[in-house]
Amino acid sequence: MRLLYAAVAYAAFLLSSAWAVWFLAAGADGPARHDAPVALAVDGLLLLAFAAHHTIAARDRFKRLVPAAIERSTYVLVASLLLFAVFGWWEPVPATVWRAGAPWSFAIWAVFGAGWLIVAGSTFMVDHAEFFGLAGPREHEISSRLLYSLCRHPMMLGLLMTFWATPHMTAGHLFFAVASTGYIAVGIRFEERALRARFGAAYEEYARQVPALLPWPRRA
Repeated sequence: MRLLYAAVAYAAFLLSSAWAVWFLAAGADGPARHDAPVALAVDGLLLLAFAAHHTIAARDRFKRLVPAAIERSTYVLVASLLLFAVFGWWEPVPATVWRAGAPWSFAIWAVFGAGWLIVAGSTFMVDHAEFFGLAGPREHEISSRLLYSLCRHPMMLGLLMTFWATPHMTAGHLFFAVASTGYIAVGIRFEERALRARFGAAYEEYARQVPALLPWPRRA
Protein backbone atom coordinates (compact mmCIF):
# COMPACT_ATOMS: atom_id res chain seq x y z
CA MET A 1 0.00 0.00 0.00
CA ARG A 2 2.85 2.40 0.75
CA LEU A 3 4.27 1.94 -2.74
CA LEU A 4 0.86 2.48 -4.31
CA TYR A 5 0.37 5.66 -2.28
CA ALA A 6 3.85 6.84 -3.26
CA ALA A 7 3.11 6.11 -6.93
CA VAL A 8 -0.12 8.15 -6.77
CA ALA A 9 1.74 11.06 -5.17
CA TYR A 10 4.48 10.85 -7.79
CA ALA A 11 1.93 10.77 -10.62
CA ALA A 12 0.29 13.89 -9.14
CA PHE A 13 3.71 15.56 -9.06
CA LEU A 14 4.34 14.74 -12.73
CA LEU A 15 0.94 16.14 -13.72
CA SER A 16 1.44 19.30 -11.68
CA SER A 17 4.91 19.75 -13.20
CA ALA A 18 3.57 19.44 -16.74
CA TRP A 19 0.81 21.90 -15.88
CA ALA A 20 3.40 24.27 -14.39
CA VAL A 21 5.35 24.33 -17.67
CA TRP A 22 2.19 25.23 -19.59
CA PHE A 23 1.04 27.71 -16.94
CA LEU A 24 4.27 29.69 -17.01
CA ALA A 25 4.49 29.52 -20.78
CA ALA A 26 0.92 30.68 -21.44
CA GLY A 27 -1.59 29.67 -18.79
CA ALA A 28 -0.96 32.58 -16.42
CA ASP A 29 -2.16 34.92 -19.15
CA GLY A 30 -5.58 35.27 -20.69
CA PRO A 31 -8.62 37.51 -20.68
CA ALA A 32 -9.55 39.08 -17.35
CA ARG A 33 -12.54 37.60 -15.57
CA HIS A 34 -12.54 40.07 -12.69
CA ASP A 35 -11.17 43.51 -11.91
CA ALA A 36 -7.44 43.54 -11.17
CA PRO A 37 -7.76 44.04 -7.36
CA VAL A 38 -10.14 41.08 -7.06
CA ALA A 39 -8.01 38.91 -9.34
CA LEU A 40 -4.81 39.69 -7.46
CA ALA A 41 -6.52 39.01 -4.12
CA VAL A 42 -7.59 35.56 -5.34
CA ASP A 43 -4.15 34.84 -6.77
CA GLY A 44 -2.50 36.00 -3.56
CA LEU A 45 -4.64 33.65 -1.46
CA LEU A 46 -3.83 30.72 -3.75
CA LEU A 47 -0.10 31.39 -3.48
CA LEU A 48 -0.38 31.92 0.26
CA ALA A 49 -2.05 28.52 0.70
CA PHE A 50 0.75 26.84 -1.24
CA ALA A 51 3.46 28.71 0.69
CA ALA A 52 1.81 27.94 4.03
CA HIS A 53 1.81 24.22 3.30
CA HIS A 54 5.46 24.28 2.21
CA THR A 55 6.46 26.23 5.31
CA ILE A 56 4.49 24.26 7.88
CA ALA A 57 4.83 20.75 6.43
CA ALA A 58 8.60 21.12 6.13
CA ARG A 59 9.03 21.59 9.87
CA ASP A 60 10.14 18.57 11.90
CA ARG A 61 7.39 19.13 14.47
CA PHE A 62 4.74 18.75 11.77
CA LYS A 63 6.49 15.80 10.12
CA ARG A 64 6.15 13.81 13.31
CA LEU A 65 2.35 13.96 12.94
CA VAL A 66 2.53 11.83 9.77
CA PRO A 67 3.83 8.23 9.73
CA ALA A 68 7.46 8.30 8.59
CA ALA A 69 6.85 5.76 5.81
CA ILE A 70 4.44 8.06 3.98
CA GLU A 71 5.53 11.49 5.22
CA ARG A 72 7.38 12.52 2.05
CA SER A 73 4.70 11.11 -0.27
CA THR A 74 2.05 13.02 1.66
CA TYR A 75 4.06 16.22 1.35
CA VAL A 76 4.44 15.72 -2.42
CA LEU A 77 0.76 14.84 -2.89
CA VAL A 78 -0.60 17.82 -0.96
CA ALA A 79 1.84 20.19 -2.68
CA SER A 80 0.74 18.86 -6.08
CA LEU A 81 -2.95 19.27 -5.22
CA LEU A 82 -2.31 22.84 -4.12
CA LEU A 83 -0.54 23.52 -7.41
CA PHE A 84 -3.59 22.17 -9.22
CA ALA A 85 -5.63 24.74 -7.29
CA VAL A 86 -3.22 27.58 -8.12
CA PHE A 87 -3.18 26.79 -11.83
CA GLY A 88 -6.85 25.91 -12.10
CA TRP A 89 -8.25 28.90 -10.22
CA TRP A 90 -5.68 31.48 -11.27
CA GLU A 91 -7.20 34.84 -12.21
CA PRO A 92 -5.34 36.46 -15.15
CA VAL A 93 -4.45 40.14 -15.08
CA PRO A 94 -3.62 40.67 -18.75
CA ALA A 95 -2.08 44.16 -18.72
CA THR A 96 1.25 43.94 -20.57
CA VAL A 97 4.41 44.79 -18.62
CA TRP A 98 6.80 43.92 -21.45
CA ARG A 99 6.69 42.11 -24.78
CA ALA A 100 9.80 40.94 -26.65
CA GLY A 101 9.75 39.96 -30.29
CA ALA A 102 12.16 37.86 -32.34
CA PRO A 103 15.05 37.25 -32.06
CA TRP A 104 14.97 38.09 -28.34
CA SER A 105 11.93 35.91 -27.75
CA PHE A 106 13.87 32.83 -28.95
CA ALA A 107 16.64 33.53 -26.46
CA ILE A 108 14.10 34.02 -23.67
CA TRP A 109 12.40 30.71 -24.46
CA ALA A 110 15.83 29.04 -24.41
CA VAL A 111 16.38 30.36 -20.88
CA PHE A 112 12.90 29.12 -19.92
CA GLY A 113 13.69 25.63 -21.21
CA ALA A 114 17.11 25.62 -19.54
CA GLY A 115 15.46 26.51 -16.24
CA TRP A 116 13.23 23.46 -16.39
CA LEU A 117 16.18 21.24 -17.32
CA ILE A 118 18.05 22.54 -14.27
CA VAL A 119 15.03 21.90 -12.02
CA ALA A 120 14.60 18.33 -13.28
CA GLY A 121 18.30 17.54 -13.38
CA SER A 122 18.97 18.76 -9.86
CA THR A 123 16.55 16.19 -8.41
CA PHE A 124 18.63 13.37 -9.93
CA MET A 125 21.82 14.80 -8.47
CA VAL A 126 20.48 14.09 -5.00
CA ASP A 127 18.16 11.14 -4.24
CA HIS A 128 15.28 11.51 -6.70
CA ALA A 129 13.34 8.54 -5.31
CA GLU A 130 13.53 9.72 -1.71
CA PHE A 131 12.91 13.35 -2.65
CA PHE A 132 9.52 12.43 -4.11
CA GLY A 133 8.58 9.75 -1.60
CA LEU A 134 9.25 6.70 -3.79
CA ALA A 135 11.82 5.46 -1.27
CA GLY A 136 11.94 5.69 2.50
CA PRO A 137 14.14 8.21 4.33
CA ARG A 138 17.85 7.52 4.11
CA GLU A 139 20.97 9.08 5.54
CA HIS A 140 22.87 11.28 3.10
CA GLU A 141 26.01 13.32 2.89
CA ILE A 142 26.16 16.79 1.37
CA SER A 143 25.75 16.56 -2.40
CA SER A 144 28.38 18.41 -4.40
CA ARG A 145 27.75 16.66 -7.72
CA LEU A 146 27.58 18.56 -11.01
CA LEU A 147 25.15 21.46 -10.51
CA TYR A 148 25.64 21.30 -6.75
CA SER A 149 29.32 22.07 -7.29
CA LEU A 150 28.28 25.35 -8.95
CA CYS A 151 25.60 26.53 -6.51
CA ARG A 152 24.00 25.15 -3.37
CA HIS A 153 20.40 25.51 -4.56
CA PRO A 154 20.28 24.74 -8.30
CA MET A 155 16.61 23.78 -8.20
CA MET A 156 15.71 27.21 -6.88
CA LEU A 157 17.88 28.85 -9.55
CA GLY A 158 16.09 26.86 -12.25
CA LEU A 159 12.68 27.82 -10.88
CA LEU A 160 13.60 31.50 -10.84
CA MET A 161 14.61 31.23 -14.49
CA THR A 162 11.22 29.74 -15.37
CA PHE A 163 9.33 32.41 -13.41
CA TRP A 164 10.95 35.35 -15.18
CA ALA A 165 11.89 34.06 -18.65
CA THR A 166 8.88 35.00 -20.73
CA PRO A 167 8.76 37.16 -23.84
CA HIS A 168 5.32 38.47 -22.81
CA MET A 169 5.12 39.48 -19.17
CA THR A 170 1.65 40.38 -17.98
CA ALA A 171 0.74 41.96 -14.67
CA GLY A 172 -0.65 38.64 -13.41
CA HIS A 173 2.48 36.73 -14.42
CA LEU A 174 4.62 39.44 -12.82
CA PHE A 175 2.66 39.09 -9.58
CA PHE A 176 3.31 35.34 -9.64
CA ALA A 177 7.02 35.85 -10.36
CA VAL A 178 7.54 38.47 -7.65
CA ALA A 179 5.59 36.56 -4.98
CA SER A 180 7.27 33.24 -5.81
CA THR A 181 10.72 34.83 -5.88
CA GLY A 182 10.11 36.35 -2.46
CA TYR A 183 9.02 33.01 -1.08
CA ILE A 184 12.09 31.26 -2.52
CA ALA A 185 14.34 33.89 -0.90
CA VAL A 186 12.72 33.21 2.47
CA GLY A 187 12.71 29.44 1.90
CA ILE A 188 16.42 29.36 1.15
CA ARG A 189 17.17 31.09 4.46
CA PHE A 190 15.20 28.45 6.38
CA GLU A 191 16.76 25.61 4.39
CA GLU A 192 20.25 26.95 4.96
CA ARG A 193 19.57 27.11 8.68
CA ALA A 194 18.34 23.50 8.69
CA LEU A 195 21.32 22.26 6.65
CA ARG A 196 23.80 23.98 8.94
CA ALA A 197 22.10 22.43 11.96
CA ARG A 198 22.17 18.99 10.33
CA PHE A 199 25.68 18.91 8.85
CA GLY A 200 27.50 21.46 10.99
CA ALA A 201 31.08 22.30 10.01
CA ALA A 202 30.90 20.21 6.83
CA TYR A 203 28.14 22.42 5.45
CA GLU A 204 29.91 25.56 6.57
CA GLU A 205 32.93 24.52 4.53
CA TYR A 206 30.73 23.67 1.53
CA ALA A 207 29.05 27.08 1.81
CA ARG A 208 32.43 28.82 1.85
CA GLN A 209 33.38 27.15 -1.43
CA VAL A 210 30.06 27.15 -3.33
CA PRO A 211 27.72 30.16 -3.73
CA ALA A 212 24.10 29.81 -2.66
CA LEU A 213 22.28 30.65 -5.88
CA LEU A 214 24.28 32.38 -8.62
CA PRO A 215 27.06 30.11 -9.93
CA TRP A 216 29.94 32.54 -9.68
CA PRO A 217 33.47 31.07 -9.67
CA ARG A 218 34.45 29.50 -6.38
CA ARG A 219 36.14 31.67 -3.83
CA ALA A 220 39.67 30.80 -2.89
